[in-house]
Amino acid sequence: MEPDLFTAAAEERQEKDPSGSPLAVRMRPRTLDEVVGQQHLLKPGSPLRRLVGEGAGGPAGPSSVILWGPPGTGKTTLAYVVSKATDKRFVELSAITAGVKEVRAVIDGARRATGGFGKETVLFLDEIHRFSKAQQDSLLPAVENRWITLIAATTENPYFSVISPLLSRSLLLTLEPLTDDDLRALLRRALSDERGLKDAVTLPEDSENHLLRIAGGDARRALTALEAAAGAALDKGEPDITLQTLEETVDRAAVKYDRDGDQHYDVASALIKSIRGSDVDAALHYLARMIEAGEDPRFIARRLMISASEDIGLADPNALPIAVAAAQAVAMIGFPEAALTLSHATIALALAPKSNAATMAIGAAMEDVRKGHAGPVPMHLRDGHYKGAAKLGHAQGYVYPHDLPEGIAEQQYSPDELKDREYYEPTRHGAEARYADAVEWTRKHLGRKRS
Repeated sequence: MEPDLFTAAAEERQEKDPSGSPLAVRMRPRTLDEVVGQQHLLKPGSPLRRLVGEGAGGPAGPSSVILWGPPGTGKTTLAYVVSKATDKRFVELSAITAGVKEVRAVIDGARRATGGFGKETVLFLDEIHRFSKAQQDSLLPAVENRWITLIAATTENPYFSVISPLLSRSLLLTLEPLTDDDLRALLRRALSDERGLKDAVTLPEDSENHLLRIAGGDARRALTALEAAAGAALDKGEPDITLQTLEETVDRAAVKYDRDGDQHYDVASALIKSIRGSDVDAALHYLARMIEAGEDPRFIARRLMISASEDIGLADPNALPIAVAAAQAVAMIGFPEAALTLSHATIALALAPKSNAATMAIGAAMEDVRKGHAGPVPMHLRDGHYKGAAKLGHAQGYVYPHDLPEGIAEQQYSPDELKDREYYEPTRHGAEARYADAVEWTRKHLGRKRS
């Protein structure tokens, strides 16, 4: 929404006297050349350069863009720089508070500004993934007709959170996590810059390295932690931000994980793949990330139960009971104690012998069914308990295995079309070796021919 008189006055005062603003706000870049990181998006002729007027307009004017990246990588900063550098009308909305009504008001204002004054409008829409499909639909005519140039920011995968028509009308720009060198340059600038701490304190190397670790690639968190630690050091009358002061000020590191976004799926995938790969240490790392991020322990337990069948199967028949027991325990006790149970199960699954034979077997059987390879149930296997079944030939000729010394009868169980089809191909990993022997023996006594 466009700022009213009071908002504009507040912003003007903040620009004239920024000392009351947070350090992260004071240190926002004023030009694209001051932006730290994301250099792959700031080359000459790039969409962002063209948005601030560096390039031709007219029929080849700047495109709408969607900025996708983790928190603290500079999405809002880039929009802020565009707002200050461009001579276009700049409007900012947040998908948290705005709706279709506000979007339409911006679009109507943009059309009036273009028609009446020839002034183009740039709309910055923060957290576009929070907009519903209908709300995103309301942007389409304006973007398509270039009544507005859209800059949309999201921390979630746009292929899942942004409607396809809007994606196709915009350029998707992916922001990369900031490196330690990027953050180091930002911290040192904040320490010395007139807008920052003006050399009031110094940041020794050990404190700087610890600050980089706890920032987790998030520039905003790095500057917020620096400001808090600097304030604590100045209160103590210390010229340096010591490691002790920093640790007292900042409790723990940032966890790069969003329970509702990509990290939810990426870290869960990494946990399961680490278990599948038998890397117990990597599995515990990803488990810890999920726990620290406040992931639902029942979600983790469900993934472990799936892993027990999908990747371990009969190589360790105890894997599934362990995972099920863990899920039951987690449901009863919750965090923090559930972390111990999840660790127990994760270690057991990671170190278990692996086999996907059960997974492949049901997959092959279902594929045959989908292709129509089914056929009628053999007559001797059909239900013979109801009146008249015998006249139809149901259950006639069926041999009861328990009547035989070896407990197995040489008779056909599969439909004719699949009588020689074999789905289960056991490995000889762990306990599945005895199942391999058992399946070989039973197929032989069933009179099965190898397919």
